[in-house]
Amino acid sequence: MTRPAPARQHHSPLLIAAAFAAVYLIWGSTYLAIRYAIETLPPFLMAGCRFVAAGTALYWISRALGAEHPSRSNWKTATVLGAMMFLGGNGGVVWAEQRVPSGLTALLIATEPLWISVIDWVRPGGSRPNWRVATGLLVGFAASALLVAPGKTSGGVDPMGAAVLLVATLSWAAGSLYSRHARLPSSPLMAAGMQMIGGGILLLVLGSITGELAGFRVGAVSTRSLLALAYLTSFGAIVAFTSYSWLLKVTTTAKASTYAYVNPVIAVILGWALAGEALSLRTVFATAAIVLAVAMISSHRPRPQELVTGRGLGLGEMDEEQSYAGCEAPHG
Repeated sequence: MTRPAPARQHHSPLLIAAAFAAVYLIWGSTYLAIRYAIETLPPFLMAGCRFVAAGTALYWISRALGAEHPSRSNWKTATVLGAMMFLGGNGGVVWAEQRVPSGLTALLIATEPLWISVIDWVRPGGSRPNWRVATGLLVGFAASALLVAPGKTSGGVDPMGAAVLLVATLSWAAGSLYSRHARLPSSPLMAAGMQMIGGGILLLVLGSITGELAGFRVGAVSTRSLLALAYLTSFGAIVAFTSYSWLLKVTTTAKASTYAYVNPVIAVILGWALAGEALSLRTVFATAAIVLAVAMISSHRPRPQELVTGRGLGLGEMDEEQSYAGCEAPHG
């Protein structure tokens, strides 16, 4: 006897709007918060403390919600992903923001879906992009080149900072692709928490190796840096992520993933309005072009057989379970 399909649960439009606002505004503001945090806090140690604390909170929240205890294999996989996404991805961001304005950092990191498409294309058995994705790649990379090109006008990017952000974006993109088939707990909150813990510990180790701990003085830390760290930990890594996780359950993945278009715009505006970062014509044009490129790539939908084999391109084509691990770009 066939059971009737369960009725779709109704959710308040106001609550959904609040969740979208949290994802858009909080994740868009984390780039500026990172800039404030590293004014007087060592970048790697700051990021390590942030992710260990946030990851531990997400771990126990998921356990309280009934998630099963993870296996040793789960921990190994989560640590590898933590190394790729949080050590390589976010670690590169916090270091580069010592040289690159927060708004421009957000724009370069926003190209992550482009790199996911390229990596998925060149890997063995990968998917060849269609005309829409190919056009998005050309537009996105041309805008990125314009952004980092040297020139007399304001808006150029420090070469070393840009190079580190490129590595960070590639590391995050590779981790996102690997997470599609990685052995992780079924609970998205548990999986994310474990990756944050693993990546956070590695960031703390890196900070110690590079001498951050030896040169750290508690008395030199400003109130603004401490407040920024608290904001990044509580809102950036917990509130926004749980809001995004909930949105994936009550709306479509395509709608929830629109944060990828909005976040860089929010970051550029906040950097200009609150931190006095230059907003040149070049930056405005690059922002529009990169957002357009990401939208073209993420709106592509793979054919049914591509969904089965996991050969889809970009963030917009991951199924709900896949999108959790790669939902948060390297800002946080």
